[in-house]
Amino acid sequence: MELPPFLASLLPNLQAMLDDPAQWVAIASAALAAVLVMVSAFVKTIIPLRWLALGSNVGFMVYGLVHPQWLMFLLHAALLPVNLWRVLEMRRLTRRVRQTGDNSARSDLWLQPHMRRRRLARGRVLFKKGDLADRLYVLVEGHLELVESGLRIPEGRMFGEIAFFAPDRRRSATARCVTRCTVLSIDETTFQQLYFQNPAFGFEVVRLIAGRLSADVQRLQQQIGPVPAAPPDVPRAVPPAAPEPLATATPADPPPRPGSGAP
Repeated sequence: MELPPFLASLLPNLQAMLDDPAQWVAIASAALAAVLVMVSAFVKTIIPLRWLALGSNVGFMVYGLVHPQWLMFLLHAALLPVNLWRVLEMRRLTRRVRQTGDNSARSDLWLQPHMRRRRLARGRVLFKKGDLADRLYVLVEGHLELVESGLRIPEGRMFGEIAFFAPDRRRSATARCVTRCTVLSIDETTFQQLYFQNPAFGFEVVRLIAGRLSADVQRLQQQIGPVPAAPPDVPRAVPPAAPEPLATATPADPPPRPGSGAP
């Protein structure tokens, strides 16, 4: 059986490729890169996806260099540093969030690349009680107070996170600048993107907020003081029963007199 002319013309080239060990390396690299691309279609989180993309970039670069296919090589050589940078960025973000759990004064460091800076004048109201909570804030510099409670927010402190995650998403207090302030803010869309790209980030943020709530509860308990224990139940004195009246004897009938006509 004769092969078609097109396939017959490819046989010498195919035979030459199989005789060259470098071509085996190129074919194996391309096959591995193709498998990694297929696996990445089933990955749901961004960090494993970026690692798979890095592996496929290396595989296609080896194939393009050895085969050679310069366009393929240049394409994946350009994508390699992008994927590597994104992996390192997400890993740094997660590490900074974990460190913030021990030092809440550095909350602005790990979220700063994803937040917007805003400067506010003295006396400016950042948000009012009852407003829709669509942003989470970090105070970079200045003094800011919660009007209803009079609490001062220290620099580097994240605030507004309770209403940001509350079901009704309404502010429970009014935030006003005592001095000129600089704040960083992140909107809900950006936060959701960070969460879905790296679930570890969202977990660490929830852990940080839970720790913040626990610290607030402990501080409130210290301000109120220990709650006095309820006095033990004292048994009530039972009044003595009233004495029963003594029964009085009924005098017997006198004996009949003689001649009274009694039988």
